[in-house]
Amino acid sequence: MKYHATVASLAQDWSNNIATREVIQHRANFWTDPRALNPNNGAGEVIAVRWDRDAAQLVEWWKGSPGHDALLRDPRFNVMGIGITYTDGNWQTTPNRYTLWGVVNFFGYTTLPAGTTTSPGGTVPPPTDPVGVCEPGSKHQPPTLNLSAASISSAADLVSIAGDGSVVAYPSWGGGRYGGGKRIGVGFTGLKDLFIVDWDRDGVFDLISQRLDGALLVYPGLQAGGFKDPVALGQGWGTLNIAVGTWCANNRLPQIVAMDSGGNLYLYKNAGLAYIRAQAAIGTGFPAIRLSMVDYNADGFQDLLTTEANGTLRLYRGSGLGTPKQESRPVVGAEWTDYIGLRALRGVTGPDSTGIAGLDRNGVVEYWDLNTGRLTTPVTIGIGWGGLKFAQ
Repeated sequence: MKYHATVASLAQDWSNNIATREVIQHRANFWTDPRALNPNNGAGEVIAVRWDRDAAQLVEWWKGSPGHDALLRDPRFNVMGIGITYTDGNWQTTPNRYTLWGVVNFFGYTTLPAGTTTSPGGTVPPPTDPVGVCEPGSKHQPPTLNLSAASISSAADLVSIAGDGSVVAYPSWGGGRYGGGKRIGVGFTGLKDLFIVDWDRDGVFDLISQRLDGALLVYPGLQAGGFKDPVALGQGWGTLNIAVGTWCANNRLPQIVAMDSGGNLYLYKNAGLAYIRAQAAIGTGFPAIRLSMVDYNADGFQDLLTTEANGTLRLYRGSGLGTPKQESRPVVGAEWTDYIGLRALRGVTGPDSTGIAGLDRNGVVEYWDLNTGRLTTPVTIGIGWGGLKFAQ
């Protein structure tokens, strides 16, 4: 078995990711990541956690598990990469925060990729990351609340905005089915976009209003239904295309990624219910008319989808850091100007499902499941939305 530093960076990314989220979870489609170096003879992944910091015991655990041991001994695999993450967890006070997280990726190649070594020692320089913008002010675990009475009950709900400023929510019933609409707000006129997110991470979904006059406002949601009075997050946002979500893997508070008219990307740090002050330039791209944030390739990191004026849908893969991955920006769709709004959704077809919904110009809402790491054939989940805007 050989070693490759690029494959190790893939394993380390995922180890950091699951340790940050405190979730034991395999990465979907990890073999399609460019850092897998195009294996053509099989792929495997093993994960283990421990309360102590004895990495050797991770290996012993894998060897003692028939399924994991079979992967360790699979004769097809000839290159591996190892990721190890240490945390400050302990079983008494943080039962989900283990002290040691380990991920190993195995790949088989007919011809060993350049840079393969007999043992660790090679390095891959990490992306340059904006200092401080991703760092959380504190480690914050949001509560799990009963949202049955809240205006927005799940990350799978759909929300529309009518021309008169009324906002209507459509609760997800699971399996791609939705209940009847209920009005949850009025007076939302003059909007550029409306976003659904638990901005202050209190367990209840909030609304962020990006107004054409440049104001950015958050309406904190109430568990019993309705919203508090708006709080200003900033001014001068009218010319930016923005997306809201957990862009930084180490920060549970959502952040804002924005693109200006020149295609420059910026990251804005969540300051809670206060003016946003911290900003960092995180890259450049192709000018776009819409920006959406979703885990497109099912690797656990949020990605950006941009809709360009000619209808091109382009992917900017997230790295879990402030900057997107340093690579070409692949085109993943065409004619997406047929859609007047997009919304990333979780839990539409299952508890952990991820996908994106689009409202077309005929008032039809279509949904693409992204659990395979790519766009699939869409299914219709709503009709009769003509004349409405689509909240992100």
